[in-house]
Amino acid sequence: MNRQPRIVIIGGGTGLPVLLRGLKQYPVDITAIVTVADDGGSSGRLRNDLHIPPPGDIRNVLAALSDVEPLIEEMFQHRFATSNELSGHSLGNLILAAMTSITGNFVHAIQEMSKVLNVRGKVLPAANQSVVLHAEMEDGTIVSGESKIPYSGKKIKRVFLTPKNIKALPESLQAIRQADMIIIGPGSLYTSILPNLLVPKLGREVCHSKAKKVYICNLMTQAGETLDYTASDHVKALYDHMSCAFINTILVNNEEIPAHIQERYSEEMARPVVYDTGALAELGLDIMHGEIVSHEGGIIRHDTKEVAQMLYNLILHETNRRFNA
Repeated sequence: MNRQPRIVIIGGGTGLPVLLRGLKQYPVDITAIVTVADDGGSSGRLRNDLHIPPPGDIRNVLAALSDVEPLIEEMFQHRFATSNELSGHSLGNLILAAMTSITGNFVHAIQEMSKVLNVRGKVLPAANQSVVLHAEMEDGTIVSGESKIPYSGKKIKRVFLTPKNIKALPESLQAIRQADMIIIGPGSLYTSILPNLLVPKLGREVCHSKAKKVYICNLMTQAGETLDYTASDHVKALYDHMSCAFINTILVNNEEIPAHIQERYSEEMARPVVYDTGALAELGLDIMHGEIVSHEGGIIRHDTKEVAQMLYNLILHETNRRFNA
């Protein structure tokens, strides 16, 4: 193969940037497709005040893929702590909002910021408009708003998007069609991953793609979203929403999380995800596992270097297999 392997990564929240910081160190062609369902904090305020897609998740991905001096990245990520209207806003969000106003288009604003930050790869919103995420709970009630769903105190039955006429970006669909590997996650199942896959045509393209599809399972359950979910429960929720079984490989952790950190997370009703390998095998999944936990500062994250190395080895194996077939 004379070109770099093409990888599409779909997600949002804090998990996606962590993974991208590791993957950008390898000779791969990266396209990140990022959720635009966020309605909290600085992003939510700019979304409501300026009627633009929320910039926060996009900002974090741009920073993760940037190749600039650390001080420039720190400035881009700087969050104001004042007693006026700037309080809580990050500079990067304000710049993306200004660039959207100047160019008249959120996607163009991202493209221009990608040049400024010397971003390694493409960053695309799941849609070039704001979307609203809704959750239907098991008792039939509807909770609207990505930031409100985890705090409803009820179990989620399904999530869905409005408005109905959401359009996926042609660039995103093309990237999925051309991908050698599609990576789902890591990220909050219902509020970071599914808002991308539920965009009409985008999810369908993922289902139909012949690329290797890898799901990076969360390390911990999340109260309000995946309380007591096993790894197979995560996969089944994706399948139920997509109406297709599209994952080839699941990446899971087999490293013990220190007891004192588990204890702290238990206060949030979060615990390590149980990797029920028997149920995963019944779903027809290949299972990749490794010691992929980072817990610096007592915060549990995927180990970006370890996960990136495992994914790069997998894509090399896959492309070599195709080339020699």
